[in-house]
Amino acid sequence: MLVKVFGSAVFGVEATTITVEVNIDKGVGYHLVGLPDNAIKESSYRIAAALKNNGYSLPVKKITINMAPADLRKEGSAYDLTLAIGILAASGQIKADEVDKYLIMGELSLDGSLQPIKGALSIAIKAKEEGFKGFFLPIQNVKEAAIVTGLDVYGVENVLQVIDFFDGKGTIEPTVINTRDEFYKTLDFPEFDFADVKGQESIKRCMEIAAAGGHNIILIGPPGSGKTMLAKRLPSILPPMTLHEALETTKIHSVAGKIKDAGLMNQRPFRSPHHTASSVSLVGGGSYPQPGEISLAHNGVLFLDELPEFKREVLEVMRQPLEDREVTISRAKFTITYPSSFMLVASMNPSPGGYFNDPDAPVSSSPAEMQRYLSKISGPLLDRIDIHIEVTPVPFEKLTETRPAESSVSIRERVTKAREIQSIRFENFEGIHYNAQMGTKQIREFCALDETSLQLLKTAMERLNLSARAYDRILKVSRTIADLEQSESVNSNHIAEAIQYRSLDRDGWLG
Repeated sequence: MLVKVFGSAVFGVEATTITVEVNIDKGVGYHLVGLPDNAIKESSYRIAAALKNNGYSLPVKKITINMAPADLRKEGSAYDLTLAIGILAASGQIKADEVDKYLIMGELSLDGSLQPIKGALSIAIKAKEEGFKGFFLPIQNVKEAAIVTGLDVYGVENVLQVIDFFDGKGTIEPTVINTRDEFYKTLDFPEFDFADVKGQESIKRCMEIAAAGGHNIILIGPPGSGKTMLAKRLPSILPPMTLHEALETTKIHSVAGKIKDAGLMNQRPFRSPHHTASSVSLVGGGSYPQPGEISLAHNGVLFLDELPEFKREVLEVMRQPLEDREVTISRAKFTITYPSSFMLVASMNPSPGGYFNDPDAPVSSSPAEMQRYLSKISGPLLDRIDIHIEVTPVPFEKLTETRPAESSVSIRERVTKAREIQSIRFENFEGIHYNAQMGTKQIREFCALDETSLQLLKTAMERLNLSARAYDRILKVSRTIADLEQSESVNSNHIAEAIQYRSLDRDGWLG
């Protein structure tokens, strides 16, 4: 008897429906075709034990299973439940009338219980698009899949529940989640709040500007000056995610298997890979392609602590994603694109010893050592960082101050208003949503300077020996400063403040 059941494969962040054809005939044998990997080939042992421990058996006949399309490689153990139900239906142990109307996925344990799968949200979206009646999957993944409305999503703990459902012996209630209610369950008080930061008012101001315009930022300062503490608080002042952004972000984390018994992600991600990270772990890929850190930081913040300590080749692979806001991984047999629109926040010491130009430092680095240290960051990568700010240690008087600092909630209100202004400004420009994304055309149109501002910028570039790459960055940042003040034009005071945020372009840093 021939029976068709359906599973799904995830490539990138999109799912592809897999038709599993099970045919049982006279003879003995178990033949699995359609480019399955080793994990799928081993499924027969898991299926046989799981069925036996639940009162069923693998038929002693010739079982032929084809996973179509046959030229598409199938990977992972998530097809165990699909294959088990197909075998039971084809052998007449359960009713086969309804099995082809549902999409079925799950990894089996030997006792028949189910283990979580990856990409449940992407699979649920595809199941709805293709008109399936419902989706059976492990109960650990049910919240993320139930985000999709218009599809019956059944979270099951054991293969026996699925068998009883198709045999009409039991019922399973589909999980229903109100997506908008889940989305609006936001935290009023963030875990990391700027109210906890003593002093550093100028750095907070700089972080506010970066958040308002979506600008990449690098913090330069000695150990213990608070660079990491400030970076961790940046997500708390970013505008709240839109529902579309939340779905995008959840889908990526679902594919990577990072959603654990949770539904819709409504907080912006913060990713902080160690400086020993490889280029594959950063941008994604591998034998079984997975999203990397830059994609997991999509719609959030990627924090690279001690930037010069990262391998140069690792940093260089970020250049294209920073520009295109997506990363394309090309291999001989496939090409996958992951979204990677994130804010880059980097930190570094000003010298190998960490205390450049500090008269109290016990050890100072020579100019040659410092130049060698700073040159680990390439010009093209630095060109994609709009704001450079020096972070100095907090004086004792500030540390002992009892007056509360401004909270992240208050700062976020100003940031959100500035982003709203930018959304209106760029509504007719595809792919541009905030100031950091402006190209040459938008800079000319929205950053026009009067004679006073132009002269100020010219003088600053000549006297501070600012590089040519600083010009556009200063204009973008000054536009954001003007937006925070709700000013229609960019004035000389906006330019003057933006000039301060190009430390590494000055003579004596990178030259």
